[in-house]
Amino acid sequence: MSINRTLLVIAVSGIGLLSACNKALNPAATTAAVAARPASTHSLQPLPEDLRRLATFMAGNYSSAAQSKADKEYLSIELHIVAILTHLRRQQQYYFYVEQAMTNSPAEPYRQRVYRLTRTRDGHFGSSTFTLNAPKRFVGAWKNPAQHAALLALRPDSLKNRDGCDVFLSKTGDLRFQGTTDGRHCASTTSGASYTTSEVALTPQTLLTWDRGFDIFGKQKWGATKGAYVFVKED
Repeated sequence: MSINRTLLVIAVSGIGLLSACNKALNPAATTAAVAARPASTHSLQPLPEDLRRLATFMAGNYSSAAQSKADKEYLSIELHIVAILTHLRRQQQYYFYVEQAMTNSPAEPYRQRVYRLTRTRDGHFGSSTFTLNAPKRFVGAWKNPAQHAALLALRPDSLKNRDGCDVFLSKTGDLRFQGTTDGRHCASTTSGASYTTSEVALTPQTLLTWDRGFDIFGKQKWGATKGAYVFVKED
């Protein structure tokens, strides 16, 4: 079974993000064994080149179509993550324009963001989320970011940080990074939620994301209930 297919099977069955990545990178292990083992929080000591490696893993055009075909509770979604503001890499800051849309309506994205990837004080990694002013002018910018006027004119000080929504990432394998938001600090008002949480796992060809909203009592109000969305990199 291929790595991508293995990740899909596990995520649909509701196994945790790290366990899914472990299974994908160790195909000989049985699904039952992985499911029985608690997700490890062990992280490896990051190397100097790991920030660039993580940025390389993150960028790409993704689809959850295969997961949606296997389980109709998951929507078929396109996710595009492209590098922008590349001159800031010299300051160890990697910026990305992010656009997310239903596969059947790619010209009508429901989420547009900018991510900033940096090292944290403890030597690991943080992905900050920013909103855009007048986001409609950026629709489709992922297709040719180097030629898109609005992206070329974008400045970091024009972005609005979503306070408390940083995802803190650690290296958990030679080809794997995993992270989550911190507690209840990322505010949300969608569908009666009070806060949102995000869990993320990246491999070279796969991005797993599990975004959920909860009310003040900890009851889930939106987001997938079985497990993470599995986005497979298409290029």
